[in-house]
Amino acid sequence: MIVKSADELYNLIKSALLAAGADERNADGGAEHLVSANLSGVDTHGINMLPRYVKGIREGTIVPAAWPEILNETPTSAWITSNGTLGQVAAKFAMEVAIEKAARHNVAVVALIHAHHIGRLGFYAELASSRGMISIICAGGFSEIDPIAVPHGGRRRVLHANPIAMGFPAGDEPPLIIDYATTSASRVKVVYAQRRKQAVPPGWIVDRDGNPTTDPNAFLEGGGLLPFGGHKGFALMLATEYLGRIFTQAEQFATQGWDGPTFSHSGVAMVVFKADLFNPAEQYRTQADELERRVRAVPPAPGFEEVLVPGDMEHRTRRLRRSEGIPFPDDIWKTITEMASSLGIVSV
Repeated sequence: MIVKSADELYNLIKSALLAAGADERNADGGAEHLVSANLSGVDTHGINMLPRYVKGIREGTIVPAAWPEILNETPTSAWITSNGTLGQVAAKFAMEVAIEKAARHNVAVVALIHAHHIGRLGFYAELASSRGMISIICAGGFSEIDPIAVPHGGRRRVLHANPIAMGFPAGDEPPLIIDYATTSASRVKVVYAQRRKQAVPPGWIVDRDGNPTTDPNAFLEGGGLLPFGGHKGFALMLATEYLGRIFTQAEQFATQGWDGPTFSHSGVAMVVFKADLFNPAEQYRTQADELERRVRAVPPAPGFEEVLVPGDMEHRTRRLRRSEGIPFPDDIWKTITEMASSLGIVSV
């Protein structure tokens, strides 16, 4: 196991992105997001994604010196293109536009199109919460070229992980942050299990004939990821597709090809509004704190040590990893060092 500090990780990621051709502000934004993911314990969206981004830059599917642009806007809405830059940079830009508009006009809806992988959606919900805003973020469109998920009751891939996030600020308590894929697990986790010759938990995948299986090879041989929660998760998966792709008109840029096959049709919808729009700010914060504390005070069921609310694990993990460092399995770090070496970065 390799352990690195957040500063070491940030410096490595920024150096790698600069060496690959990113400008200063893109490299800074990309490094900020990836480190935040690792600090939060969402390692699937942290530095292990860096080789993929470097590859995208080399192949021209990411334009690392571009900058997002507002195509058109109203006081309460904006339609934004990433112009091919890093997805995390574009999505943060979009969320900041939404927050600014909501601060002036109470509510805002922003659509981001032509975006590469935007990373951990909870990052943007946390950003909105830190400004006293409630937020909803939905991403879709990935399945138009790269379907990986079967519908409830189906055996053929037709949709994708289609993530959703929601954020609710509190007072003294941490914000309530909901962030997950609408599949039972991410493709990355299944691939990792296959590499390590491990079975995946029941309910994650089906084989090519629609039979439940725990063998990750079955997914790679034509199987599919399952929606979480059966028909209810499937319904939410479809909702994110409507919002992320159809509502945003993401396919406006689908034929340009800058963002590669997975992201060529992708879009992100962000809805942001003031938490104190109807409830006075102090009363909102008091009630939010009271609800979180009441939920956590519930006695744990057998097999559980405590009751948590969404966002607690990430909040705790950040606190721990800031003090003790961020651990990485040896095989993951080997991939990172090989990528760094290919860019002429010696010390990692």
